[in-house]
Amino acid sequence: MSFDVTEGKDRTIFVTKEDQEAPSNAELVADDPDDPYEEQGLILPSGDMNWNCPCLGGVASGPCGSQFKEAFSCFHYSKEEVKGSDCIENVCNLQECEQKNPELYPQEEDEDVATQQESDSALTSAAPPDTSALSPESEPSPTPSAVTPDSSSATDGQTAS
Repeated sequence: MSFDVTEGKDRTIFVTKEDQEAPSNAELVADDPDDPYEEQGLILPSGDMNWNCPCLGGVASGPCGSQFKEAFSCFHYSKEEVKGSDCIENVCNLQECEQKNPELYPQEEDEDVATQQESDSALTSAAPPDTSALSPESEPSPTPSAVTPDSSSATDGQTAS
């Protein structure tokens, strides 16, 4: 004999072996687009933007949220040949807002400088490379000296004695 337990939005059905062997008479229910527990993507079934989508990383609710929404919506719905080319003003507004909040929106230049400083620090603290494993073929061959004791120097024109 089967039974079920309902806890909040969840329903657990316990069945016996006999119940499992019988053909199912379960009725499938269409997904409810208004179900608050249902995972939604960026675009809701209504065609509206889902500003709570985890894919946006919360940027739509930050201090530049309204500027982001305007710029993103403009780009998404843009019908221009070069998509988004009609949204330059919106993107500039977003960029200005981000520049006013550098602690939340670090600029690329700032990130590049930090990365470069980390790289420089790592290079100066690193030991010189170990060349003992190089094969004789990969070692540079010594270059002959241009001046020998019995040759003349090209710069002074004197002969060594």
